[in-house]
Amino acid sequence: MLKLAWLAGSRVYQAFGDITLRAAVALGSSGLGQPARPMQLLKAYGIVLPIGFFAWWAMPQVNLVMTPSIDAWAVRRAPGVIHRGDLVSFTLVHPLAGPKPVNVTKYALCLPGDRIDMIEQPSKSKGTFDGVYFCNGKLLGQSKPRARNGKPLTHWQPGTVIMPADAIFVGSGYKDGFDSRYYGPVEIDRLTRMEKIL
Repeated sequence: MLKLAWLAGSRVYQAFGDITLRAAVALGSSGLGQPARPMQLLKAYGIVLPIGFFAWWAMPQVNLVMTPSIDAWAVRRAPGVIHRGDLVSFTLVHPLAGPKPVNVTKYALCLPGDRIDMIEQPSKSKGTFDGVYFCNGKLLGQSKPRARNGKPLTHWQPGTVIMPADAIFVGSGYKDGFDSRYYGPVEIDRLTRMEKIL
């Protein structure tokens, strides 16, 4: 057993033994055993470091949208008061969204003080009902009895309510979207106003 460990260690050492020389070649030297060229290394730093710092700054600022429910590929934070039709982002924790919290971007559709009406109607699937949602008389969308993967969906059933001062109904025009039709309004303090950049 000790011999096997020794052989494995020897092979790793041979494979990586000249890694510092190879790194020197990659970062400035013209070849193994050749003198270093510091200006080449400084030029590489001059290119790589600004790109790295820009990526480090930019990546947290941008959210990639991985769903067809909104008309955007990438969004970024846009501080300010949320208005009707604004993009909003929040963290969703729900069994149908998966085992881990997911970052979700939707539209703010029905705001505090607006009236939500939900009318139930028989679904195309026998024995179930769908909810049809209206905000101040304008159709927001209709729920579905099952997700695309076949899992049953339960929809939010408020009847007729006035939206509270601390929550917003979020969604989109996408019929298969997973939004407030299923989990109800989202608290404003959980929402971040966003804007489309791509």
